[in-house]
Amino acid sequence: MTPPIDHPLNLTTQAILTWGSWGLTAVALLIAARLGVRERTPFYVLLILAAMFGAFAEPLYDEGLMLWFYEPGIWSHFTAFGVAQPNWTHSGYAILYGSAAMIITKSIHDGAISKNSVYIFFALELTMSCVFEMFGINGIGGGAYEYWGPHVFRLFNYPIIIGILEATQVICFSLAAIELRQRATHPAHLLGLFAIFPMTFYAANFGIGGPVIIALHLDAPATSTAFVTFGTLLSIGLVFIVLRMAGAVMIEQAQASRNAARSLGQG
Repeated sequence: MTPPIDHPLNLTTQAILTWGSWGLTAVALLIAARLGVRERTPFYVLLILAAMFGAFAEPLYDEGLMLWFYEPGIWSHFTAFGVAQPNWTHSGYAILYGSAAMIITKSIHDGAISKNSVYIFFALELTMSCVFEMFGINGIGGGAYEYWGPHVFRLFNYPIIIGILEATQVICFSLAAIELRQRATHPAHLLGLFAIFPMTFYAANFGIGGPVIIALHLDAPATSTAFVTFGTLLSIGLVFIVLRMAGAVMIEQAQASRNAARSLGQG
């Protein structure tokens, strides 16, 4: 299989993705700033900015999971691995990953976590990913990109494993981010979020998603539906193992936040 190099780009879809996602990013940053003022921390703003900065490594993801942005007419700011990058990747990361992480970390900080919270957050992020990416793939009369490899379990041309991995990596990012916040003794320490985001992003997508990535790139004729299906199911199985562990960590972090708040109240 080869990428759809000459596939036309739907300019209406591109415009909606660009202006819509950047508009939502502005709203998310405003909310993050207001939360930061209320809690006296730059944490939430940096959380979103770290996700946006992480989009510069998107070409690695495209290569691994066989995503191709349609090139003719693309509003691109750089190209790597031969894949032109649309300028809405940064705003897309802000919405799909940064804003979702803000919701999760805020809930943990407030101690508003139950044993089912990790699955609720997982379902929320999976839904967000499906809505965003299904529109990006199908658009209005045409899309802006596609997952062109031999993926299985597609829904409206969207490989559902992509959303599953995205939801997992957002939870991992959120847990690592709130751990940093709880341990930071100076606001400058929160700049570590810029390192944490790519670490958790690729740990989930290339680590947990390793079986499906290898299956996608096996040399023909080994790359068959059977191999890709097995790799996909194996990655999904690893996701649920991680979610079980993440749920326990999330409850511990919420309890630590409640204890800290109680100590401050008593002080």
